Amino acid sequence: MSERHTHDNYAELNEGRPPLARGEDVWVWDTAGNKFLDFLSGYSANNFGHRHPAIIKALVDQADQLTLTARAFGQDKLEPFSKALSELTGKDRIIPMNTGAEAVETAIKLARKWGYEKKGVPKGKANIIVMDGNFHGRTTTIVSFSSDPTARDGFDPYTSGFVSVPYGDIDAIAGAIDEHTVAVLFEPIQGEAGVIVPPDGFLKSLRELCTKHTILMMADEIQSGLGRTGETFACDHEGVTPDVYILGKALGGGVLPVSAVAADKDIMTAIKPGEHGSTFGGNPLACAVAIAAIELLKTGEFQKDAREKGAYMHEQLAKLVGHGVKAVRGRGLWAGIDIDPKLMSGHDAAEKLYEKGILAKDTHGSTIRFSPPLTISKKEILHGVTTLGEVLREAGA
Repeated sequence: MSERHTHDNYAELNEGRPPLARGEDVWVWDTAGNKFLDFLSGYSANNFGHRHPAIIKALVDQADQLTLTARAFGQDKLEPFSKALSELTGKDRIIPMNTGAEAVETAIKLARKWGYEKKGVPKGKANIIVMDGNFHGRTTTIVSFSSDPTARDGFDPYTSGFVSVPYGDIDAIAGAIDEHTVAVLFEPIQGEAGVIVPPDGFLKSLRELCTKHTILMMADEIQSGLGRTGETFACDHEGVTPDVYILGKALGGGVLPVSAVAADKDIMTAIKPGEHGSTFGGNPLACAVAIAAIELLKTGEFQKDAREKGAYMHEQLAKLVGHGVKAVRGRGLWAGIDIDPKLMSGHDAAEKLYEKGILAKDTHGSTIRFSPPLTISKKEILHGVTTLGEVLREAGA
């Protein structure tokens, strides 16, 4: 009898399935040779597809030179990475980290320190406004302001200093601001909540509100950024520049965990040397990979593909509304698809898609998400959407 040693959220779900073993562009194969079209992209970490040649070349070339040094010493890839990301974000300072959750934790620390050092908030009083339905990671601090019981329940006592308001409600945010508010932390589009797009004008209004009250506008673009929505950043859809960008996932090209916080000098200098850091954050291997990922975005081709192919994907998905699909939301190559709960749950839909060779994932209830690599073709998009239609028809739609 086999014994399972892995303990994670998905071990039981995947029990009995041949594990995935190889990937190329938008396709993945398991150890039994079954082929899958990837419509999840590692939750947007594989924006450039599996094993993009430029990413792999950067990884291999750097691995043959230097992979890790203590941050106490300089290394030749950190400044080029910081410069490249500064140019991409328009910010002049970068703090490199590893995972998305680490980047969010970094932004929280930065906002609090900035509030005390620069804004003059009394020590211990800083508060940050967050949004209901948020997903910023699963550390103890972050789950303290989560509204998802699965992520939150059982991990108390919770960290104080956060005020949660309904997502996209600018009046609620305005009403929550007080003299101790140092930042608003938000996702331009809420991914884990079901690819929830805020009302038109919300980001502009939020920018104006934060400026008026001298509050940091902190955009978690870990999933929505780096081309996914058809622009470099989802905030670009409204021509808005936040004070702080929080980045991850696709920054590592789908091969390494790479994350970063980007902001201008007047904000970043609130954190002094030695007050924050990471053993692996900004290591030479991660920097080389991230530079390659940023280079891929410089031409705008990936953003253009996400816009044009995303419009096609949404056009095809719209045909399923009323035929087993209640609603479709999203931007670019990112969609939240509400399945008619009378037919099946989102989990069941994802399971049926897996059986037909499509990798997708449910979010909550009867919602699934589609977020294929930006390298996907229209033919492959049509295959994925057509397969979803087959699943719905077989369920009685």
